[in-house]
Amino acid sequence: MPALALVTAVALLVLWFPMRTLWHQQSELDSTASQIASIQRQGQSLSAQAKSVSSKAAATLLAREQYQLVSPGQSLIQVLPGNGSGYVSANQGDPGFQPLVSPLSSSSLTSDPALATTSKHAASESFLARFVRTLEFWR
Repeated sequence: MPALALVTAVALLVLWFPMRTLWHQQSELDSTASQIASIQRQGQSLSAQAKSVSSKAAATLLAREQYQLVSPGQSLIQVLPGNGSGYVSANQGDPGFQPLVSPLSSSSLTSDPALATTSKHAASESFLARFVRTLEFWR
């Protein structure tokens, strides 16, 4: 009986290791085959796209739609969307046309009232106190 168990164990080991290796190799082959099939489908799709834009009319349409190119002698005009009222003021469109903000009124730009009070307080400090606070950087 122990001899039969020993023979069975040896037979299982002899068969298990090669079968396990073959099983792993087969799973890797299946994975690689599915990747190859996917790449072939992508290649067919790209070939179809290349054929669809191979004509001059398709290339011209693609150049106009995606790259905003025009034929020689033509000009490109782009209409930008407005603000909904139909008329766009020069000051509304470009922030460069906005008037400059005075540094003294910068406290009105802060939304935090605590910051506004500290800046007003800082303006009332003496020159020496502001100078010392500036030199605190060196500590």
